[in-house]
Amino acid sequence: MAACTPEVEVEAPARPRLNWRAEFHETNIEALYRRTMQAHEACQLRYALWAAAGLFLAFSLADYALLGLGDVFFTLLAMRVGIAVSCVVLAVATLKRPAMAQRPLTVNLICLLCLTGLMATIPLRPDQIGIHLASMTFASMVLYLFVPNRLPWILVWNAYLAGGVVTAMLLWSTLAPELMFTSLLLLAFVNLLGALTLTRLNRLQRSQFASLLEERETNRRLQNEIEERRQLAERLGHMATTDELTGIANRRHFFELAGRELSRALREGTPLVMCMVDIDFFKKLNDRHGHATGDHVLAAVAACCQSVLRDTDIIGRYGGEEFVLALPNATLETAATIGERLREKVSNLTLPTVGELERLTVTVGISRIEADEKKLDPALLRADQALYEGKARGRNCVVVAYPETPSLSAVRA
Repeated sequence: MAACTPEVEVEAPARPRLNWRAEFHETNIEALYRRTMQAHEACQLRYALWAAAGLFLAFSLADYALLGLGDVFFTLLAMRVGIAVSCVVLAVATLKRPAMAQRPLTVNLICLLCLTGLMATIPLRPDQIGIHLASMTFASMVLYLFVPNRLPWILVWNAYLAGGVVTAMLLWSTLAPELMFTSLLLLAFVNLLGALTLTRLNRLQRSQFASLLEERETNRRLQNEIEERRQLAERLGHMATTDELTGIANRRHFFELAGRELSRALREGTPLVMCMVDIDFFKKLNDRHGHATGDHVLAAVAACCQSVLRDTDIIGRYGGEEFVLALPNATLETAATIGERLREKVSNLTLPTVGELERLTVTVGISRIEADEKKLDPALLRADQALYEGKARGRNCVVVAYPETPSLSAVRA
């Protein structure tokens, strides 16, 4: 009774987990995600920097409309132009080196510069409370929308912005406590909404990235399985068509190949010759020296056969110590020449496992497919008869069967 082999279930890899910052717990996966998103984050940061530069320059027009030409205006203008230039420089730098978008120091410095510049306008324009509150709210939203993968730093920057604006208003403006409290509530709501939105967006992006990794892993496993199945099919095909001992075609595969050559020969009217090769006294040699030596002899004779054949010729192991050859586009004379070369090469073969006094020899029988024959069997039968005729004459010879005459012609060294 055959034993049942249990199926092995392959456990799917665990999905990467996220921490409170919506980042992967596994540092290697988080690093891979950041490398993958580097170009996108650099592009996103450039948009934020270009927008910040444009807004700071646009506020200069509002400063001119409110203050006119004067020392305060030129001070504000110099500050805004300096911040805008810094934003443009960093934007150009990230265009050439996208990795700068993920360096905390570079981005933190530019954010610190922009937020400080925003708060520095309060003592210079203390009467424009509405504009300052709107600018503070807008800056807080920009931090959440355009600065990627920095939730802890965004919270720090917003705390710095809120604390700085409140301090500046308390020192230089006459903002009512109720309005100050309302402004802080508005800023808190903006931060809460921004933090939740950014966290959800980061989780969504990393969830999609984790799905992509799982899909790639699945595809890799499928590709490996397909490759393993392909290699297995090749091995099975090789085992099904090749004689394991000698490396040549086995009997079934030989007759498949020879059958194709027969069909082509009948279709094109070209000659096809069949040869039977038998190792002389193989049974005695096998009994005297053992099966290992016999296997070595079989492999050596098969190699000799392959060495004297043409590229178009076919060789197979017929069974035991017999080999069979199919020679397309060959006459009986050509086949006899090939058989004689094979006989001489085997006669000169020396094997360490066989004594020098026991010289290896082969007997070869040759026959041709006749025009009225549609199968290989008649020619193989004549070749086999020629082979046994050669053995009867003393072995170590090449015998050609000519159908037009009842006699067999022997070629001997």
